Order: sequence, then C-alpha cells, then structure tokens
Amino acid sequence: MPDRAPQPVDRQLPTDEARDLISLVRDVAQHEIAPRAAEEEDEGRFPRELFTRLSGLGLLGLPYDAEYGGGDQPYEVYLQVLEELATARLTVGLGVSVHTLACYALAAFGAKEQQAEHLNAMIDGGLLGAYCLSEPASGSDAASLRTKAVRDGGDWVITGTKAWITHGGVADFYTVMARTGAEGPRGITAFLVPGDAEGVSAAVPEKKMGMKGSPTAQVHFDGVRVPDTRRIGEEGQGFAIALSALDGGRLGIAACAVGLAQAALDEALRYATERRQFGKPIADFQGLRFMLADMATQIEAGRALYLAAARLRDAGRPFAKQAAMAKLHCTDTAMRVTTDAVQILGGYGYTADFPAERYMREAKVLQIVEGTNQIQRMVIARHLAGPETR
Repeated sequence: MPDRAPQPVDRQLPTDEARDLISLVRDVAQHEIAPRAAEEEDEGRFPRELFTRLSGLGLLGLPYDAEYGGGDQPYEVYLQVLEELATARLTVGLGVSVHTLACYALAAFGAKEQQAEHLNAMIDGGLLGAYCLSEPASGSDAASLRTKAVRDGGDWVITGTKAWITHGGVADFYTVMARTGAEGPRGITAFLVPGDAEGVSAAVPEKKMGMKGSPTAQVHFDGVRVPDTRRIGEEGQGFAIALSALDGGRLGIAACAVGLAQAALDEALRYATERRQFGKPIADFQGLRFMLADMATQIEAGRALYLAAARLRDAGRPFAKQAAMAKLHCTDTAMRVTTDAVQILGGYGYTADFPAERYMREAKVLQIVEGTNQIQRMVIARHLAGPETR
C-alpha cells in the first residue's frame, strides 16, 4: 500500500531565514512539545520551563523589533510559527499568542524610555505575560469594565478583578486595562503591572472542558500601587490600545485554530490509512474520503484567510475586518474538523487513548476567546454596512 501518512504543511515563506525558523520550530514541536502533550494536558500541568526554553530560542517576540530582543519577523511568518506550535499542543501555541498580545501595548504605544527599560526582559528575558481586559461582569462588553486606577501623587492605585486570564497566577507581568475616568471606552487606561507586585493575587484556576494545562484564572488587584512610568499611552487611550491589540490577537487565535485542525486531520488520516475493514483501509471508502477532502479544504481556506490578513497588517494596511473573518472562519473550522476527526475514529475517537477527543474539547474555546464568534460577525457587519442604527 502506498505511504499516505500525513506530511508537513508545504509553506510559502518569504525568506531563507523564515524557512530555517520553521524548521527549528518543527524540530522543537516534534521532539520537545508533542511527546509530552497528552500526559501534561491530562494532568493539568503547565509547561512553564518550556516557555523559558522558547524565550531562549527567540520565539516569544518574533514580530517585534530586534532592538528590543525581538525577531523582526513579519506577521505572515510569526503566525505560521504559532500554527506549528499549536499543531503540537494548543496550550503552547495559544500561550505564545497571549504572551505576544501582552507585549503589544508597550511595544506599539509605550514611550521609548519605557520600552528600553522593560521590553527586552518581556520579549527574550524568560518572562511570561498575560493580558487583562475581561472581568466577571464585562466580557463582550469590555468598555463597561470596573477595575479602577486612582492617582495618588506620582503613582496609580489599581483595584478590581480581571477574569478569564490566560496565565493568571503564573505570569511575570500583566498588561491591565483599568478605569481612570468617566464611564465608557474613553475612561480606560493601560498599565504594565509586575506579577509579583504587592496586592496582586490569583484565584484557583478554572476547571475547564479542555486546555487543562493552560491556567485560566481570575486575577485580583487589591490596591496595587504602580508608578506613572508604568502607564502605557495617554490617559483614556487604553480601550483603543486594547482593540488594536485584539486585531493582532485574533489572527493569533486563527493560526492556532488552523494548527489544531491540522493536528486533527493528521490523526484522522493516520488512523484511516491504518484501520482496515472489509479487507481494505477505511480511507478507501468514498464517504470517508469525502470527509477527509472537506476537512483538508476547510483548513487550507482558513490558512489562506489568516495569511491574507497578516500580509495586510505587514503592509501597514487596515486589516481589522479580515482579522475578524479569519478568527471566525478558522475557529469554526477547527470545531468542524475536530468533530469529524472523532467521527472517523469511531469508538476510538471517543476515548482518551487517542488525541481526537482532546482536540475536539480544545477547539470549542477558540470560538469564545478574544471575542466570541458572534462578536466577530458584528465586527464584520459593521465594516460592511456601517454601525447599527441607534
């Protein structure tokens, strides 16, 4: 029987440096991430030492300037690195995406002095970041957040609770959106808060359906004092910074979703070419072949969509609509593909002896994080038809 085992994704990369980078990431993914993924996810173990290793390899700051320890890579390349990492283990790919998101506010809106003081350590100093926007009572309606920052001389005192924070309790720094002014989006300011600052604490991590190895927790700020030199951007600019960050973050989620879907397709194809029924591999049956063809087509379409949005971003052109489209399509694709992978494996797909059921559980959260897919549809519609009539 001819070899029909899954093959690495054939990528179109802009430079030899990018090709070498992808080769490095695949090696790390194959030998250091994938072999431990099932066991660590089952035990709910976060691979903190792995993120230190990725930092040492320069993989935690790929889209940022080399001046501050970044990789000077375009988003087109960075996102494909995320995809490769997520194919090996979603906790790792998503973790790198969240860390990159947490660095964005300072990298894009911080003063030169702030960047010189903090950014190198954040990008390649072995630190891990978290992004704090959502709260228990303000998720999709982020502009109604209640965490407050009050001036006290040359400091700010931050009080409130953030919710659904990836890396909550294990992060070395938090990018925090807090209210410094009136109600609504114009009263929000961004701050860079050390993870070990007095008054910062985390609740017990949430017990989740999937991604059990990635800690998600409420983070409490109980009178946390930070100097004004840790305010990022102007007072009242925080919500605009948050939305700008989320445009790039949604592309990160899209790339991770494609990586997870690719892992599910690879597992389904591996099983279908080995499993024999009625004297031949089940991959020879037309109904199943059509399922595999549809899965592969949806994945390729998602990859093309997130890369098209990334190239717009790299060219300095507007990409918010395309980022929302990519997040919507790629995460819906991940849900469909992982569900189909379970179906192809049959009874085995429903057991923890194979990774398909884990992929399906993990896919669901991607339709929720960094803006639910219903919110993505609202964003896309506003770009097409304008704001809703009040």
